Amino acid sequence: MFEDFEDFEARRVRVGEASIFVRYGGQGPPVVLLHGHPRTSATWHRAAPLLVQAGLTVVCPDLRGYGRSTGPAPTADHAGYSKRAVAGDVVEVMRSLGHTRFALAGHDRGGAVALRLALDHADAVSRVALIDCLPISEHLSRITTEFATQWWHWFFFAQPDIPERVINADPDRWYHGDPHSMGQENHDEFRAATRNPDVVRAMLEDYRAGLTVDRRHEEEDRAAGRRVRCPALVLWSLRDDLEDLYGDPLRIWRRWAPDVRGHGIDSGHHVAEEAPQALASSLADFLAAPPER
Repeated sequence: MFEDFEDFEARRVRVGEASIFVRYGGQGPPVVLLHGHPRTSATWHRAAPLLVQAGLTVVCPDLRGYGRSTGPAPTADHAGYSKRAVAGDVVEVMRSLGHTRFALAGHDRGGAVALRLALDHADAVSRVALIDCLPISEHLSRITTEFATQWWHWFFFAQPDIPERVINADPDRWYHGDPHSMGQENHDEFRAATRNPDVVRAMLEDYRAGLTVDRRHEEEDRAAGRRVRCPALVLWSLRDDLEDLYGDPLRIWRRWAPDVRGHGIDSGHHVAEEAPQALASSLADFLAAPPER
């Protein structure tokens, strides 16, 4: 048993062609935590128990295709791994656990899912926290030499077949992780996932969808004037590159949500592992507030 998730239950939820592995525990208002690439729900192993102690019900799924979750066979349009499809998984998982309305936090790629969920299922989301992320279309509309140099993997992952061959030739070298900083059990789960060619393919489909169908969905939202209706918290890691590339992330997020607040956290990119106390404190203060109707 994963020691940090000792008091959590685990189950699989079937959603159409996807099977979603989810951990959940605690009592109180429900909060969903969505991980980023190339992690699993285990990335929250230090922060999730702190949120349970703060009086929340905490739900941690593996995103479609990541970790122990599975998804459909990839298609040419990548729609099966779109953020819209993954957001639908989360809604169905929460319904299966008895929650029709919940708060939400997403990190990295999970932040893109959280944005899509807040836009597509506004009645289900009471509050949303967006961590180390911007809307995908905002990244793509601001491409600079610095972005292309530091985030080149976005465009490498979009190539057909080549990334699979490169990564699967030596996944341990490609997806390197430190068991000390990650925690041994988290690292073991991450390592098992990244050694699975089906998981690697699904994670690449996430990025392929990002540059195609997800970008189109966001641009359609902007053209239609759709915005996030619930309160939003934006958090970013001060030792990552988001602020260096774009300046104040709040300025960009205010284009997408009228009620935005936020701040940086002294951490590298994997904030749930590196600064769990600071992250959990920020999330608890924001997410534990009574839902706004």
